[in-house]
Amino acid sequence: MKVILLQNVKNVGKKDQTVEVSDGYAVNFLFPRRLAVQVTKKSVEVLENQQEEARENEAKAKAEAEELAKRLEGITLEFKMKTGKEGKLFGAISLKQVTEELEKQYKISVDKRKFVDKGPLDVLGYWDLRVELHKGVIGKVKVHIGEEK
Repeated sequence: MKVILLQNVKNVGKKDQTVEVSDGYAVNFLFPRRLAVQVTKKSVEVLENQQEEARENEAKAKAEAEELAKRLEGITLEFKMKTGKEGKLFGAISLKQVTEELEKQYKISVDKRKFVDKGPLDVLGYWDLRVELHKGVIGKVKVHIGEEK
């Protein structure tokens, strides 16, 4: 019997995949647990509509991420830190502080876990932080750490 999987099923297939299984397995296991539906014209039509909608949503999300990446290009965040005699910082700037500053100044919400560069910013100067906004879309945020007088 041909079925369309509604969820990933171990040793059978992945979600939205059409697979051939035995009649008993489909009737006694997959259908009662709502893991699959039988292949019919209607079910194939519904699957195609869902896949088309998913592709449209993916394209929209990618376009929004690219637009956000362009906005981030022109942003430089300024931080002032106390330093010691040799120019060494007392502490560091965390990614949480960077995301909070982006939210406060520019109303841009970015998850701190999306940053590709993970380390703390603990040296004076300019830093280019890369953030993965979407699969394949990387934005850059410039951070300047200056000396507090």
